[in-house]
Amino acid sequence: MLITKNKSLQSLHTFGFQVSANAFAEFEDVDDLKELLNLYPSNHFILGGGSNICFTKDFDGLVALNKIKGRHFELKGNHAIVKGGAGENWHEFVLWTLDNNWGGLENMSLIPGTLGAAPIQNIGAYGVELKDVFVELSALNKETLEVEVFDKEQCAFGYRDSYFKNEGKNKYVILDVTFKLSLPSHQLNTTYGAIQTVLDQKQIANPRIQDVSHAVIEIRQSKLPDPAVIGNAGSFFKNPVIDENLLDSLFEKYPAMPYYRQGDGTVKIPAGWLIEQCGWKGKRIGSVGCHKDQALVLVHFGGGSGSEILKLAEDIQASVLEKFGIAIHPEVNVL
Repeated sequence: MLITKNKSLQSLHTFGFQVSANAFAEFEDVDDLKELLNLYPSNHFILGGGSNICFTKDFDGLVALNKIKGRHFELKGNHAIVKGGAGENWHEFVLWTLDNNWGGLENMSLIPGTLGAAPIQNIGAYGVELKDVFVELSALNKETLEVEVFDKEQCAFGYRDSYFKNEGKNKYVILDVTFKLSLPSHQLNTTYGAIQTVLDQKQIANPRIQDVSHAVIEIRQSKLPDPAVIGNAGSFFKNPVIDENLLDSLFEKYPAMPYYRQGDGTVKIPAGWLIEQCGWKGKRIGSVGCHKDQALVLVHFGGGSGSEILKLAEDIQASVLEKFGIAIHPEVNVL
C-alpha cells in the first residue's frame, strides 16, 4: 500500500484550500484500513468525498481516503435491501437505486459526499432523512480493530446528528451502509420546498420517484454553487430548531419568517433566511464570502484559507444570535 508524504489535499476537498497532509494513503478494504491504523494509531483522519470538511491548516499526520466500493441487494417482498460500500459516491448510488426503481432516496439526490459519511451526518433534504430508510451499518472499531454492526437505535440519529458525532466520534470507521427501499409502489414526499412547484411546471400529475429526483436535482443546481466552479461545502450551517414560545415572540416582529413544525412540538427555522436578514447574502470579505443566491453556503473564491471561512462563520453566528436570539451551528466538520 502506497503512503505518500506531504500530499496536497487541495483537490480532495470541495472548499479547495491549499493544505497538505504529512502522510496520505487510500484504502480499499478493511485489511488495508487496519494496516494504516496500526501505522498511525492516533494521528489520522479518514476522508470521504471531502464535501463536508473545512481544513484550517495542514494536517500533521495521516489522511486516509476511504475507497471501499461495492453494491449489493436482496429483494424481500415489497422492499429491496440495498447495501453499499462506504467509499461509494452518494449521488451515483442514489441514481443506481432509481435505475432499479427502488424508492426512498430520491429526495436526497445530488447531495455531495460518500455513503460512509452519510450516516454520521444523518444527511437529509426536502423532508427526508437517511434514518427514514436506514437498516444498519458496519464499522471498524479503531481501538479493538474489530468490525461492529450498528442498527438504527444504536446510531441515535437526530437532525444532522448521530452517535458518530457524539459518543462515538473518532472511534469508528464506517465500512458499509444498508437501506430498506420500497418496490414496486412508492410513497412520495413532494410537499417540502419547491418540489411540487417544479412538478407542476413540468405538468407531471402522477410523478415517479425518478421525476422527484429530477426535480430535486434541478432545484439544487439552481440554488447551490458547483464546487468545481467555486469552492464550497454546501450548507455550512444546520437549520436551528426552536420552541413555540420563541417562535411566537419572533413572529410578532418578523411575520414573514418561514418555519416548519416538527413532530415533537419544536419548530425548524431556515438558517439561510436568518443569515440573509442579517445582511450577509452575497457579501464578500477577501477571498471568502456568502453565496449570492444562497446565504447558507459559504464560498471560497480562491487563494484563501480555512481560517478565513471560520472567521466569517463566527461573525455570521454572532450577528444571527444578536438579531434573533437564535444560535446557529456549523454542519461542516472544521479541522
